[in-house]
Amino acid sequence: MTESQDDVIKTGEQITAIRQQINRVFLGQSEVVDQLIICLLAAGHVLLEGVPGLGKTLLVKALARSIQGADARIQFTPDLMPSDISGHAVYDMKTESFSVRRGPVFTNLLLADEINRAPAKTQAALLEVMQERQVTIEGKPYPVDAPFMAIATQNPVEHEGTYPLPEAQLDRFLLKAHIDYPDAETEVALVSTVTRDRIGDALYVDELQPVLSLEDIKRAQQITATARLDEAIVDYAVRLVRETRATPGMRLGAGPRGAISMVRAARANAVMHGRDFVTPDDVRDIAIPALRHRVALAPELEIEGYRTDDVLSELIERVDAPRQ
Repeated sequence: MTESQDDVIKTGEQITAIRQQINRVFLGQSEVVDQLIICLLAAGHVLLEGVPGLGKTLLVKALARSIQGADARIQFTPDLMPSDISGHAVYDMKTESFSVRRGPVFTNLLLADEINRAPAKTQAALLEVMQERQVTIEGKPYPVDAPFMAIATQNPVEHEGTYPLPEAQLDRFLLKAHIDYPDAETEVALVSTVTRDRIGDALYVDELQPVLSLEDIKRAQQITATARLDEAIVDYAVRLVRETRATPGMRLGAGPRGAISMVRAARANAVMHGRDFVTPDDVRDIAIPALRHRVALAPELEIEGYRTDDVLSELIERVDAPRQ
């Protein structure tokens, strides 16, 4: 067994430890937890869609605690300014000079809560830091420390007073995860846990044990980026994306970044499961969250009650996967 394989196995064990820590306070929703970790390993960003009150902030705080990282939360509102996100220059009358007050983006895990509540100009303030890992203040670039991941949330039901994200910005997110209501058994356990010996509705994550350091995460990201990838897997991802453009009922198909995102996420999925090579199943596992925000259904399908995930599932079934 090579040293590389040892590293991958160790990383898979570390990810399992992270999962165990998060599950102590964030019950159920294992698929969402996995997708968040996949984005972290792939150095990407995630769009998290779900109704309020399902624990999205708790999930981010639990992940940050598990990796000894810093976290910050921005509540997006119609009056939020770009400088409220990135920071701004402040004039100090005593020294007669300007100093930079850094915004909340200078963190490891950034929760952009209800991102579609702010106008496009403010939403765009996240674009530079998401893509370039830096913020420009008064013409000077300020790098954001790695690892950095933006977790943006939006309510799928309430659309009054919202500003839909443009396609170009949606494309910046590696995955779009759906968080739904828990089942009855999990909800009972959740209510019992949250209300036991707790004052108010504060989020308690201090009891969680940090299992990785930020350096461990950066090392895991390097391992993920070098996971073995056969050309047939790349071809499979591209064929899936191209099929979204040829499928009847699709008003908008995915662009090349869709295939790139699938490959990056598939690598992370493989490493998360302790493998240093990617299989077609890794691509299939993440195809829907990697594509659901990059495509749009035709109005006639929406009227008939079709969901994007339904159409994508049928698409994945009819595209032949390479033999392992």
